[in-house]
Amino acid sequence: MKVLVIGSGGREHALLWRLAQSPSVTEVYAIPGNDGMSSVAHLIPLKGHEDILDFARLMKVDLTVAGPETVLTEGLADEFEAQGLPFFGPSKAAARIEGSKGFAKNLMKKYNIPTAAYEVFTDEDKAVEYLKNNRKYPIVIKADGLAAGKGVIIAQSEEEAIDTVKDMLEGHSFGGAGRSVVIEEFMEGEEASVLCFCDGTHVVPMVSSQDHKRIFDNDKGPNTGGMGAYAPAPVMTDEMMDEVKVKILRPIMAAMKKEGYPFKGCLYAGLMITDEGPKVVEFNCRFGDPETEAVLPLFDGDLAQVMLECVHGNLKKEDVKWKKGCAVDVVMASEGYPGSHSSGEIISGLDEAEKAGCIVFHAGTVKKNGKYVVNGGRVLNVVALAPTLEEAKAKAYKGVSKIHWQGVQYRHDIADKGIRHLKAKE
Repeated sequence: MKVLVIGSGGREHALLWRLAQSPSVTEVYAIPGNDGMSSVAHLIPLKGHEDILDFARLMKVDLTVAGPETVLTEGLADEFEAQGLPFFGPSKAAARIEGSKGFAKNLMKKYNIPTAAYEVFTDEDKAVEYLKNNRKYPIVIKADGLAAGKGVIIAQSEEEAIDTVKDMLEGHSFGGAGRSVVIEEFMEGEEASVLCFCDGTHVVPMVSSQDHKRIFDNDKGPNTGGMGAYAPAPVMTDEMMDEVKVKILRPIMAAMKKEGYPFKGCLYAGLMITDEGPKVVEFNCRFGDPETEAVLPLFDGDLAQVMLECVHGNLKKEDVKWKKGCAVDVVMASEGYPGSHSSGEIISGLDEAEKAGCIVFHAGTVKKNGKYVVNGGRVLNVVALAPTLEEAKAKAYKGVSKIHWQGVQYRHDIADKGIRHLKAKE
């Protein structure tokens, strides 16, 4: 079959790389893609829903997969469905589970799905009054809308919380995404991510993973889109995954179906494993980034076929198989990220990293005069597979050590939480 992936980052490169290995796939296209994907896909430099639809019709594409959340919250899945074109991704109505944090929290509250206590505000005075009456800090403040994974502030004091709310509601911090804010209790515990295949009725989780949001080692510094991930996450034991299925995944699927917007595609459950059990931090309506780059290398089967089953409402658990072992994904970022960052620096050592046994997914690169140069905040994902988490980390960082450009930055502690968790069990 012919498969099209929409997007241009490391997540999309991982999707294309795995889909290209599907026995049922003959052609792979990326819109718009990036130069680093050219070894696995045909790059199609198009923009706009209408042009994407026209291309899918003209090329008789058998399956289209959405990478970023924006095209989903804008309703591209609905447009494809109206044309009878198979599309892996939720409808505009279902994508609200990520597009509006208030919507997602209210849905969880209605159906008793465990999450942090919260309130939603659009009025600055009411939000400030609520914060002044709150005596428990830190507290979490989220922009209601899409903010590229960065719209969450953990305020340590009342003063910081009030300043944050004012900045968001006045549109200074995240533009329109912050015109409504969710204020919620700070949850103690360890985070884990569970990506799931969904067909509108059934949900099959993928191997668990753990993201690293902060820019610096030991979870210091500002939030980013994600500086690395590893899979599986030891905190997500078999017993914990069973609890997550029973208390969170199956109930949210049933809730969305009952409300009239069944979810098809990849549902991302960001979880906090607390002393009271697993609770939802957030839901996303698509593959996570950088979790996808760690999870999909462990997938063992025909990914395109599983995605088609989701589209047609006949997902089979037995078709979702996984390799034994672990994966570690280290994000290499440009100088200044997550703020204003540099670009144009020449990247060296990509071939050497691959010779060291790593997979290199391109996120923010472009090819100029035959050489890759920096063209984004998150530039590369260096991924390694090994029988153990410790071996996978060592292998990934060996690959990272081969790659250089001026101002490169990356964390040195990706997977350390998981390794400590495993050692504590011994």
